[in-house]
Amino acid sequence: MSSPTQLQVELFVENSYHLNLTSQVSEERWYMWFTQWLTMLAVKLPRALSYEIGLQLTNDAQIQELNAQYRQKDQPTDVLAFAALENNFPYTEEMLASQPLYLGDIVISIDTAIRQAQEREHNLTTELAWLSAHGLLHLLGWDHPDEQSLIEMLNKQSMLLKLVGIVSNI
Repeated sequence: MSSPTQLQVELFVENSYHLNLTSQVSEERWYMWFTQWLTMLAVKLPRALSYEIGLQLTNDAQIQELNAQYRQKDQPTDVLAFAALENNFPYTEEMLASQPLYLGDIVISIDTAIRQAQEREHNLTTELAWLSAHGLLHLLGWDHPDEQSLIEMLNKQSMLLKLVGIVSNI
């Protein structure tokens, strides 16, 4: 069985957190994760020349503002995903052949990620991979409104982490 062709991914990482996190996850590693994940999940994507994702690393205060504004939950959370494909924007084949398909933005609170990594007794890299995979699945239309959907999504996240060499016991 042949492996899927690797997709072109444009990933824009913005670290507005107060610490340099490249010792945990370099931009190259983020890019590798998202490229491998999107390559595996390509059957769920409209065919495009390339795909574009924004990733913002922030703190609890900033993610709480976003959570209050967009989800009416005035509390910090670990990850938010703002899916562009949910807007039913009509992409033509011409557009997809000439420009990246914008999938959306993922926002991760490093404060919460650090706490969760400690609670779950694994390292911050594993937690960041877990949260970014969760955010990516949301960008692609996955959701967890009930227990069965949550289990399916968590299983898919575990599979994504294994794909990039991270074994998770979450």
